[in-house]
Amino acid sequence: MPETPSVNTFSHVKPGDTPWVDDGVRAFFQYRDLGVANATGGRVIAQLVRAREAPEKGTGWHRHQADFHIVLMLKGWAKFMYEDREHLVAAGDCVHQRPGITHYLFDYSPDMEYLEVVGPAHFSTVEVESGVAVPEPAPW
Repeated sequence: MPETPSVNTFSHVKPGDTPWVDDGVRAFFQYRDLGVANATGGRVIAQLVRAREAPEKGTGWHRHQADFHIVLMLKGWAKFMYEDREHLVAAGDCVHQRPGITHYLFDYSPDMEYLEVVGPAHFSTVEVESGVAVPEPAPW
C-alpha cells in the first residue's frame, strides 16, 4: 500500500525567531506566531496572545468557525463568559472551546499571556447577539 505524502514539516521556533505583532484579531492584544500554521499546511495555528492594553469593552460576544480550539493560560488570568456562565481562566488552566460556542473575554490581568491552538489556521470570528449580561472589567 503506497504511503500518502504528508504536508507536515518539522518546525522549531525559538522566542526570538518570530516577533510580537499588533495586527491580530484584537487591537488590544499582541500575537506571536509559533510556526505551526506553515508547518501543517494551514491545518492548525499555534500562537501566543498577550495583553497590550487594559480591557475596556472586551471582545464582545462572538464565536469562531473552527473545528478545534484550545486556550492554555501561561501567565496571569482572563475572565470569559461562555454562553451564560462566567469562567476565571488562570495560569495553568486549559480551556477547550467546542466548535461554535458563544463567548466573550471581558477582563484580564496586565500580564495575561496564553497559548492558542486552533484548527484550521485561517479560522473566522463571527460577532453574535446575546442577552446575557457581562460584568465590567476592573481597571488596571
